[in-house]
Amino acid sequence: IHYTANIDLAFSSIIHIVRDVPHGWVMQNTHAIGASMFFICIYTHIARGLYYGSYLNKEVWLSGTTLLIILMATAFFGYVLPWGQMSFWAATVITNLLTAVPYLGNTLTTWLWGGFSINDPTLTRFFALHFLLPFVIISLSSIHIMLLHTEGSSNPLGTNSDID
Repeated sequence: IHYTANIDLAFSSIIHIVRDVPHGWVMQNTHAIGASMFFICIYTHIARGLYYGSYLNKEVWLSGTTLLIILMATAFFGYVLPWGQMSFWAATVITNLLTAVPYLGNTLTTWLWGGFSINDPTLTRFFALHFLLPFVIISLSSIHIMLLHTEGSSNPLGTNSDID
């Protein structure tokens, strides 16, 4: 692995991947643009669900909403990893939103930062979460599909799939 989750080396490790690793620029751009394309598909899926009233099926809709939140968190963690100015300030602003949670906000923020400010432990946690959360997403996607199968999906064409 060529990425280094260290606040002093993260940005230069991305530069190293893009410039020095064979086809590293392809991998980096594919990873970044692929995430954007994936979100376009997700938003299209959500729009379709809203249009056809899929939100009436509460279990499936709740699992999909949970998936969306975890997808957004994973994308956010990936956005922070290059540790440029935009990444740093995005991490600062978004993680400080946790302080708005009553009673637990400051504790949650301190726990997520791994200290009292954004530093190396924060970047290491974000790297670990960016790596691990896709496995959670795969599991939740399976649950989402199983719920969809058992509860039934919205059927815009009105076709009867119960041919027996």
